[in-house]
Amino acid sequence: MARGQETSMTKFTLDALGWNEWFAAQTGLCGTANIMARVAAVDRDQILLVGEHGFFRAKLSGKYLHASEGSMQRPCVGDWVCVEKSVQDQFGIVHGVLERQTELRRKAAGDSVEYQMIAANVDFVIVVQSCQYDFNLKRLERYLVMIKDGGATPLILLTKIDLVTHYLLATQLEKIRSAGISESIVTLSNVTNEGVDQLKSVLAPGKTYCFVGSSGVGKSTLINALVGRDLLETKDVSGTGEGRHTTVRRELILLENGAMVIDNPGMREFGLLGAEGGIEASYSDILTLAAQCHFRDCTHSNERGCAVQEALECGRISADHYENFVKLRRESEHYQQSYAEKRKKDKDFGRFIKSVKKDLKDR
Repeated sequence: MARGQETSMTKFTLDALGWNEWFAAQTGLCGTANIMARVAAVDRDQILLVGEHGFFRAKLSGKYLHASEGSMQRPCVGDWVCVEKSVQDQFGIVHGVLERQTELRRKAAGDSVEYQMIAANVDFVIVVQSCQYDFNLKRLERYLVMIKDGGATPLILLTKIDLVTHYLLATQLEKIRSAGISESIVTLSNVTNEGVDQLKSVLAPGKTYCFVGSSGVGKSTLINALVGRDLLETKDVSGTGEGRHTTVRRELILLENGAMVIDNPGMREFGLLGAEGGIEASYSDILTLAAQCHFRDCTHSNERGCAVQEALECGRISADHYENFVKLRRESEHYQQSYAEKRKKDKDFGRFIKSVKKDLKDR
């Protein structure tokens, strides 16, 4: 479901596109909409959808645009939407978005304290890092927090293993496990194809897999290998061995075995906003220790009977792992507080505007 595929007249079943009981239970809320479809790509004011009769394009209804509060409520790749469309219509009209079963989001890049949706209703999120220049344990932990917070299952993919020694690869794998990360790891080379078959065996029909990572780690090249042809544009690596950015939009692609993958542009920032659930899931080892501290309000700094400090001293948890936990929790709490304050100001301003309009109308 990408460039070159949307003209296909292939028909699909909703189940093959990821439909399940979660979404079926919501169809009574769709009103006059007569079609259920999944978002394959979003291009400015148009949406590429795929449903039982193949691909078609749609626009948001004016009523839905007026009622939606910000980008979080608007369709993103992977969403299921309620669409009104007759056979003779060139475009469908989207009247609503079904509640998401899972979501991958981040704090919007820059100073804005808003959520940015990456993808919706994904079963697995594959975090891609290059073994050569891109390996970064703290960034990996950051990704895992947001993936778990959104309800998806993480999978770690280390690429370009042909460019590093076996010793360096083993060292990186050890660092991941030493940080308490137990998620499945696949190591792979797009040049030698080592590991590609292993990754293919993981991708199950009817499931959706979202690839995330920095620019140039080989995501698009890998997806082309999974598709079996050059569906996505790629560029040669630079003189340093690093890849170059090519993906410009998020899109849903159906593989021959029935699995679905979502390619993503490289992301330099992956800020945390309101990710307490993901932090608890990713740092359960530290939180379990914290529950054993002598004092209930222990700050884990210099209190007597602090189980976390004892674990740090004896090497049961690493200092880097603990410091990243503290940093991510503070970041999430800070932005969540700022987000709540912004929402309150927006609501207060909205009420003020309504009262002004009412006063003008009553005069």
